[in-house]
Amino acid sequence: MIETLAPATAADFDRIDEILRAAFPGPEEAELVRRLRKDGDMVLELVARAPDLVGYVAVSQMAAPKGWLCLAPLAVSPEVQGRRIGSQLTREVVSFAVDVAQAPVCVLGKVSFYERQGFSSARAAAMRSPYPIGSTMLAGPGEFSPKNELIYPPAFDAVA
Repeated sequence: MIETLAPATAADFDRIDEILRAAFPGPEEAELVRRLRKDGDMVLELVARAPDLVGYVAVSQMAAPKGWLCLAPLAVSPEVQGRRIGSQLTREVVSFAVDVAQAPVCVLGKVSFYERQGFSSARAAAMRSPYPIGSTMLAGPGEFSPKNELIYPPAFDAVA
């Protein structure tokens, strides 16, 4: 179980990179995080410790709609997956979007997982996106089914 959830620090970056490379089939997510940091688009980076760093989630600023957020990536060390660490990190992002940023947050991923954490695919159904809209979900404040176009930070262009 998670002992702490906390903002990531520069001292965590190497371990975050290791987790991203272990949790995903290629280096793209680790490179995405580095680019988001370099470009200044990162809004929040959280780490989960149990007691060592075992989970990570990034939240970046969308290019459009202005003020919106994007959850990506979310990663948990393979040896501790299935212990609800990803769920706790995701719910913390939804709380941040609602209570702190007061901004919608979008995510692209497995609908069955993210909808249990407070995201809604129905809220994103009318949106336009460079990614599959059927895997796009929205959480946080705002209208139920906006017709906005999602424009991700430039760092995402290399991942697409």
